[in-house]
Amino acid sequence: MAQVGAAALPVMVALILFFGAVRGVPVFDTFLSGAKEGIRTSLKLLPTLIGLIVAVTMVRASGLLELLCGLLEPLAQAAHIAPELLPLAFLRPISGSGASAYTLDLLQQFGPDSPTGKMASVLSSSTETTFYAVAVYFGACGYKRLRYTIPAALLGDATALLFSILTVRLLG
Repeated sequence: MAQVGAAALPVMVALILFFGAVRGVPVFDTFLSGAKEGIRTSLKLLPTLIGLIVAVTMVRASGLLELLCGLLEPLAQAAHIAPELLPLAFLRPISGSGASAYTLDLLQQFGPDSPTGKMASVLSSSTETTFYAVAVYFGACGYKRLRYTIPAALLGDATALLFSILTVRLLG
């Protein structure tokens, strides 16, 4: 099975080259044109991504995440939710790699079959790195006004948290 996966990319490239040649498409020139456009897009996105990385670093270093989690911990305990899920709920919209590392920590601490482990897994797989996605998509299109995008996306993340908890509780 691993051999099929390893052969998939060269086969796809060969098929693209073959069909391009059959249709008379200048494949190499088209590739170079796409590569130039990709570099332009990357350079256009670079300031936005640097700003996002700086913001994520500041949130982590400032203690804001711990402050928010501390404020919401009584609410989480009243709802019978492991307070350890709160940092994941706040971290996931900001940093995918940070959320993945935190999810792994939760799975090691509580176990993958525990309610907390299941909720963390469902939450991680049902939410998006909202700020990264907005920065990349809106930056690539050149949009400056986000209007309702961030509030709607964060509402979606909050809904995913709620339904992660309900799903694990009901279907467990």
